[in-house]
Amino acid sequence: MTMWVFGYGSLMWNPGFPVARRELATLHGWSRSFCMSSIHHRGSVEKPGLVLALDEHQGAQCRGIAFAVEAGHEDRTLDELRERELISSAYLERLLDVQLDRGEQVTAVAYVIDPHHEQYCGGMPLEEQALIIANAVGGRGPNTEYLYNTAAHLAEIGLNDPDLDWLSARVRQITA
Repeated sequence: MTMWVFGYGSLMWNPGFPVARRELATLHGWSRSFCMSSIHHRGSVEKPGLVLALDEHQGAQCRGIAFAVEAGHEDRTLDELRERELISSAYLERLLDVQLDRGEQVTAVAYVIDPHHEQYCGGMPLEEQALIIANAVGGRGPNTEYLYNTAAHLAEIGLNDPDLDWLSARVRQITA
């Protein structure tokens, strides 16, 4: 059976595992948002950044990429994803139904925010998000780089995310 992974943030442009197939897909009931405070990858304990997470909301939907993991690499992929995504307990690993653009529905591994975790910061105004992202740096680099790469990749594959587009433009103004 094929193992699928749903990418909605950095996994879209940096999956980090062998991919047999990639498909544009929609995850219903969840939205992509900068709702997780980052104290490791894109910020620090002293100056947290923000990273994207899937935040559960009735009626929401998130467009992203469903990746079919290359056969024989499932266990290693899951181990590496857990090491990368579960660095703190703010993300929860879930198996969720994802609708591929071709019409097929698959079950995919996805990392969603724990709304009860101290790093959860959902509902923050976009301007406040922009100010944080413009000034945070973590172990994997500047928070701006994460935002710009994700927004650029979404545009490149034809997925529209007005909030990320607005944030990208606003952060460029702040850092200019």
